Amino acid sequence: MSIEKVREYLRERGAEDKIRIFDVSSATVELAAKALGTEEERIAKSMAFLVDGKPVIVVTAGDMKIDNAKFKSFFHTKAKMLTPDELVGRVGHAMGGVCPFALNDGCTVYLDESLKRFDIVYPAAGSANSAVELSVPELETLSGAKGMIDVCKVK
Repeated sequence: MSIEKVREYLRERGAEDKIRIFDVSSATVELAAKALGTEEERIAKSMAFLVDGKPVIVVTAGDMKIDNAKFKSFFHTKAKMLTPDELVGRVGHAMGGVCPFALNDGCTVYLDESLKRFDIVYPAAGSANSAVELSVPELETLSGAKGMIDVCKVK
């Protein structure tokens, strides 16, 4: 189960205590914000794309969407999201629980600059009823992100 992989991953890095499990769904930005009692902008959504045949995760603030021109300029290809059927095999997490932790080999993570506005953000923790409370520097470290990029725009 994906949440268990994330729990172990974060335990090994001393951050398991930052996981929150809910009795309700947190599978979308809106649902996660309600479950946490926070603003949608603070939900760190993880979007999975195929770039040069490999999965790439872009983590962005909840009020943002991919800017196709910026994405193409950075990655030199069109933004092609993975389908729900491709997620588990390529990334290691199912839709609603995609996060930048405990990923399958070959996944690369980037954080969008939109996250810099916040002291605390909440990415998923591998299931459709979980989140992790992290500062942006903690998210960058724990996710092993390649860095901050600018590939999004406000919805």
